Amino acid sequence: MDKNIQQKLYGLDHLRALAILFVFIFHYFILSDGQPKWLPDFVKFGWTGVDLFFVLSGFLISSQLFAQIKKGENISFIQFFLKRFFRIIPAFLVTVGLYFYIPFFREKESLPPLWKFLTFTQNLGLNLKNFGTFSHAWSLCVEEHFYLFLPLILIFLQFSKLLKKSYWLLVALFLFGFAIRVYSFNQLYLPKIENENAWMYWYKYIYYPTYNRLDGLLVGVSIAGIYQFLPKIWSKISKYGNLFIILSLVVLTGAYFLCYDQMTFNASIYGFPLIAFGYGFMVSGAVSHTSFLYKLNSKITTFIATLSYSIYLTHKGVIHITHQLLNNFKIDNNLMLLICTAVCIGFAYLLHITVEKPFMKLRNRIIESK
Repeated sequence: MDKNIQQKLYGLDHLRALAILFVFIFHYFILSDGQPKWLPDFVKFGWTGVDLFFVLSGFLISSQLFAQIKKGENISFIQFFLKRFFRIIPAFLVTVGLYFYIPFFREKESLPPLWKFLTFTQNLGLNLKNFGTFSHAWSLCVEEHFYLFLPLILIFLQFSKLLKKSYWLLVALFLFGFAIRVYSFNQLYLPKIENENAWMYWYKYIYYPTYNRLDGLLVGVSIAGIYQFLPKIWSKISKYGNLFIILSLVVLTGAYFLCYDQMTFNASIYGFPLIAFGYGFMVSGAVSHTSFLYKLNSKITTFIATLSYSIYLTHKGVIHITHQLLNNFKIDNNLMLLICTAVCIGFAYLLHITVEKPFMKLRNRIIESK
């Protein structure tokens, strides 16, 4: 996607800000003993902020690659890898360093082995009960797997002249998600359901593995495919931007009730795709020129969206430290939430300007020199 188009997509900044707000509030609820009374009801659906990030990533990353294909350019895996490496890895490694070398930063007691973080395999077989520290890095594993396989698949499709048939691959992967979740639920989770730590096995076998969480990414890729390759269809449907957003709220409301108890069969099998479609409609609305999200240019949401990756990486550790340092001051629960929010944003800004921005500049110099 060229810069001129990307700069117009203010709606995606609003959605990034919404996604990180959901994730932050959800984890704050889990980590904090004293909470505002309104918080429990508000955060019940907060875990889906990650799913919104998946849809956004699927749309943005595949849009960039599809734009190259549309221009008749061959995808360069090395160039794509360099872009993703400098965007993701430096800040991630700094955060990993904080967790491993500053025990006070850890929101829980024990970490998974370092090699699982460095190989982005932490989400596979994750024991949340015994190795739950920095557990939210599981979603980065999913995204890194996506960043690895998407360009390789597209390069193969370009080479084999099968791009026009590639929608069948999307359908197959989507159906695979249903099948593998049914297997995971019946064969891996159900035998453990009488265990006192059954919840841990649900997360281990259903929630965290990449192969169970493809729905959001696939929906994002599908939207990008229409956006880039079917401009006439996109021109017609983008006239209903606000209707897409209303439809997303309707679908997500249904998903809220379906997933109220996440560990049921229906929530485990159908919840993820329903949430993905709900956020897919929202993303479609956000990039439709007729929607209010597309037209609204907010410096606040742009600022939060810019910091969203750094906030995501560090917010659990910063919330933990802030609570520990202020534990004896008997601060009102609402005020404590505001303080933690401000400290998390401040810490993320520091990480952004000291790590993210310099490495992004280095990335641009390297790519321009090639």
